[in-house]
Amino acid sequence: MARILASGSNIVAFPGRRPADQVGFDRRELTRILDLYGRMVAAGEWRDYAMDFTRDCATFAAFRRTAEVPQMRLEKRPALHQRQGMWALFGEAGQVLKRGHELANVLAPVERRLLKAVDG
Repeated sequence: MARILASGSNIVAFPGRRPADQVGFDRRELTRILDLYGRMVAAGEWRDYAMDFTRDCATFAAFRRTAEVPQMRLEKRPALHQRQGMWALFGEAGQVLKRGHELANVLAPVERRLLKAVDG
């Protein structure tokens, strides 16, 4: 499925990669991720985020400050779906905090940290 650009009555193929050539988040996944991000912003934990989409993975990174390394990085790698799961949560130093098949289970450590930030 190629992207197209309609110019008057002419239809021209849009330059660049086709959507099938890259991994992305579906609407349900992105809603879950951005909901968590919004709650962490409200708690004062995060201030910025970045997303990256490549052929192999989709990445969401959350930052305390823009100029720093991400506090949390979430990766979706569909190629690992049959192995340890396509979701992986990485910490600030790049260590794997959680892997799994379900997004909710992988985000659980961040959700727990949010509860501590709100209570504390």
